Amino acid sequence: MKKSPTHRCRDIERQAGYLQPEHCAPPPTRPRSDAMWFIRDCCGIVCGVITWCLVFYAEFVVLFVMLLPAKNLLYSLINGALFSTLAFLALASHARAMCTDPGAVPKGNATKEFIESLQLKPGQVVYKCPKCCSIKPDRAHHCSVCKRCIKKMDHHCPWVNNCVGEKNQKFFVLFTMYIALISLHALVMVAFHFIFCFESDWTKCSTFSPPATVILLIFLCFEGLLFLIFTSVMFGTQVHSICTDETGIEQLKKEERRWVKRTKWMNMRVVFGHPFSIAWLSPFATPDHGKADYYQYVV
Repeated sequence: MKKSPTHRCRDIERQAGYLQPEHCAPPPTRPRSDAMWFIRDCCGIVCGVITWCLVFYAEFVVLFVMLLPAKNLLYSLINGALFSTLAFLALASHARAMCTDPGAVPKGNATKEFIESLQLKPGQVVYKCPKCCSIKPDRAHHCSVCKRCIKKMDHHCPWVNNCVGEKNQKFFVLFTMYIALISLHALVMVAFHFIFCFESDWTKCSTFSPPATVILLIFLCFEGLLFLIFTSVMFGTQVHSICTDETGIEQLKKEERRWVKRTKWMNMRVVFGHPFSIAWLSPFATPDHGKADYYQYVV
C-alpha cells in the first residue's frame, strides 16, 4: 500500500476510522487555571527530593565550612550572598518546572461534539491518541509517565518529575543554568579554600576537624563537577533546541518539519516571553504563550 505524503513517524493513529469518538468517555471537568500540576511518580519524586537535598548540602558546606571561618569578611559576604541567591533561583526554577503544566492536551477530548466543533473541511485530518483518548495538536507527543499528550514535548525529566514542554521549558532552562552556575561557583571557592588551608594551619581554616573538612570539600567537589558537566550539556542542548525550534523527540524521530520556520531570536522570545527583559532570568515571571487555536489540531 502506498503511504500518504503526510506520513510521519509518531505515536498516533493515522486512519480516520480509528478515531471512534463514540468509544471515548466525556472529558473530565476542566480543572481550575490556578490548580497545581504535580506528577505522582515515585522515581520522579525521589529524584526531586535528592536534587533539593544536594543543593542544601552545597549551601551548608559553602556557608559553614568555607565562608564563616574565613578571615576576610567582605569575601564571605559577597560570595555568600551570590551563592545563596543563585541557589534560591535554582530551587525556585526547579519548583516551577516541576509544578507547571507543561502543555497537557485535555484528556478525553476525542468526543463527537469536540470533533464537530473543529468544523473540518474536506481533506483535513485530525489525529487521536489511543492512549489518553485525546485529539492531538500538531507536534504533541504522549508521555507514558505523565499519561498525557504534551504539546511540544521535549523529553520527560525525572529530576524535575515532569515533562519539559511548551509551557515549562523556560523554567527547565533556568534550572539547568542556575545549577551550572552554583556548581562552578562552588568549585572555584573549594579551590581557593584548599589553597588557603595548605598555606596555613588546617585547624584555623574551618570550624570542623581537618578530616571532616576534607571529606565535606571532596564530596562537594565531586557533586559540583558532576552537576556542572550534566547541567551545562543540558542547558546547551535546550538552547539549541529552542533556537532551531525542534524538540528532542522530533530530532530523535527525525520528524518531517511542517511548522513555520522562524528566526532564532523569535524562537527564544516564544519560549521566554515578549519582549526581552530581566524577566527572562526570573523563575517567577510566566511567559505569555497565548491560547491554543483549533487550527493546531488540524493537519
